[in-house]
Amino acid sequence: MAARDPVLLVQGLAARYGKIVALRNASLEIGEGEAVALLGANGSGKTTLLNTLCGFLAPTGGTISLAGEAIGGLPPHRIFQRGIVQVSQARDLFGSMTVLDNLLLGAVRRDRPGPAVADIFGYFPRLQERQLQIVRTLSGGEQQMVAMGRALMSAPRILLLDEPSGGLAPRFVEEIGNIVNALKRQGRTMLLVEQNLALAAAVADRFYILRDGETVDSGDAAALRQDRRHFARTYYL
Repeated sequence: MAARDPVLLVQGLAARYGKIVALRNASLEIGEGEAVALLGANGSGKTTLLNTLCGFLAPTGGTISLAGEAIGGLPPHRIFQRGIVQVSQARDLFGSMTVLDNLLLGAVRRDRPGPAVADIFGYFPRLQERQLQIVRTLSGGEQQMVAMGRALMSAPRILLLDEPSGGLAPRFVEEIGNIVNALKRQGRTMLLVEQNLALAAAVADRFYILRDGETVDSGDAAALRQDRRHFARTYYL
């Protein structure tokens, strides 16, 4: 199934770490306002694909287009300026700074209209309560919220979320899912890497599956909701 009015188009993407091939034929499309899940077992190339989209890894083949502009191989800061923003698994927060200061850093290089801190607190009321708290003292779920809030402060055109539920308690997984759905209702465009198939099925419009660096399946998220076990047996075992 093709995306509607693709804002991001990836075709035959290849990348490697030295002699190790990490991506060999990855392809996907994301339409404006879509939430797309990128699925696959550990080592299938999901994080590598995100890092290549962000410019942290140079592609060795294929194309990446953002709204018709070829961006493959551009340096990370140029891609960020164009609106592709990633929340990594590591979160990359400034642990000795407050929640508020981390959020404000998200808007430092913003050259387009974006949300105010009050808007971020609307998504994450818990952060408003902890806005003057040092980030390293927060729980993992709260730190994930800070990382997502900081990314939103940069006014992303496409938000890349790498394993947002990874290592979180079930109550935080549910809360992250609710936030992603709220963002989707507001028309945010998102690419979500997730091992939790239940969460992916609950928040995504469509999905792609990677295996050994290659796109091997795609479809409507309704298929995930109907038979997650099939996809788990086929691509994760």
